[in-house]
Amino acid sequence: MSQMDVKGRLPGLIGLVLVLMTTSLWVFWGVMEMFYEGWWGDILHRLFYLSLGVVCMLLTFIVLTWPRFGGWLIIAVGGAFTVWWWSMMAQRVGLSVGGLLSMFPVSGMLLITGVLFLFEGRYRRRLRASGWQPPQKWLQRNLRYVLGLGIPLLIGIGVVVYWTPILLARVDDGDRSARLIEGNGVTLVWAPEGPGWSHGSVKAGENPSWNDIALYGVAPLGLGKKPGYENRNATAANMDSTCLCRYLGADGLTLMNTPQDIWRMPTVDDIVRSLVHHGENAGCEWDGTSGRADCAKRPDKETPLWAPNWSPIYYWAADEYNSTEAYYVSFNGRVDQQSKTWGNPRHGFRCVRDPRPEDWGTARASNSN
Repeated sequence: MSQMDVKGRLPGLIGLVLVLMTTSLWVFWGVMEMFYEGWWGDILHRLFYLSLGVVCMLLTFIVLTWPRFGGWLIIAVGGAFTVWWWSMMAQRVGLSVGGLLSMFPVSGMLLITGVLFLFEGRYRRRLRASGWQPPQKWLQRNLRYVLGLGIPLLIGIGVVVYWTPILLARVDDGDRSARLIEGNGVTLVWAPEGPGWSHGSVKAGENPSWNDIALYGVAPLGLGKKPGYENRNATAANMDSTCLCRYLGADGLTLMNTPQDIWRMPTVDDIVRSLVHHGENAGCEWDGTSGRADCAKRPDKETPLWAPNWSPIYYWAADEYNSTEAYYVSFNGRVDQQSKTWGNPRHGFRCVRDPRPEDWGTARASNSN
C-alpha cells in the first residue's frame, strides 16, 4: 500500500471509529434509559428512548454508503442538535461556558466526523476513477457495516439481556393505597395515590418541583408561581413550614386549606432506608456524602414504595443540598441532587407520616395476602 493510499484512507478510518463510538454510546444510553427511566405506561414512552440510537444507526448506514452526502448530513444534524440543546438548557438553567463546552463531545465530534467523511467521499471517487473494484469476499466488502452497525447492535442486545430478567422479576401488587413500610430502622406510612403521591402525569401541575412542594402554603395557596419567589428558591425552612404535605388530610386523599401537620416530606434517610427488593426491605443506608446508598440487596422500582407503572423513578427528599439544589433518591439507591426548579414526570414525591395503631392491623392483613 502506497503512502498516498494510507493518507487517503486515514480520514475514513478515523471517521469510522468516531461514528462507531458515537452510535455505540447513544444505543447503549437509549436502551439502558428505556429500561431504567422509560419503562412505564404505553410503548410510546419506551420507543422515545430508542429513537436517538436508531437515528444514529441510520446516519451511520448513510455515511458509510454515501460518505459525501452523509458527511454533510451529519454536520447539519449535529448543528441542529446543538442549537436545540443550547436553547433547552438556556430556558431551564441558563447557559454557561461550562455548559457550552460540555456539548463539544457531541457537537464538535459530529462536525469533525462529518468533515472526515467528506474527505472519504473524495478518496472513494479517486479510487473508482482509477478502476478500483471492491473485494470479492463478503466480509471484506462489508466490513465497515459489520463494525459500524454490528457492534452497536450487539451492545443494545447486551443491555436487553441484562435488564429483561430484572423487569420480569419486578413486584407490583397493584395496591396504590397508603402503605405502612417497615424500613431499615424507620417505620413510616406512605401516602396513597392522590395529592400526596405524585403520579408523574405530563399534565401541568402534576410534576411539581422541589420549590413547588416547599412553597405550597405560601399565598396564594397551591402549586404555581409565588409572589416574592420569582428570582429565588425555597429553603429548608420553607419545606418545614409551608410544605404541601402539611396540608394533606388524615386520609391522604385531600389537600386542606390549613396545615394539618399529619404528613411530612420524607428525608433522604427515610427514603433510602425504605427502599425495597421483591416486597422486602433492601437494607439500605446512606453515609450522607456518597452518591449511592449501601444496600444488602439491590433495590428496585417495586411496591409498596413505588408504583412500577407510573413514571417517577426518583423521589424528592425534604433535604436541600445547597441554596439552588435539593436531594432526590432513585429506586435503585442512587442519591443525587437537582435544581430546585426542576420538575418532570421522572421526579415524583410521596408524603409520609408516623404510624398509628390501626395501621399495624392493615399491614398484617396486607402481608397475609
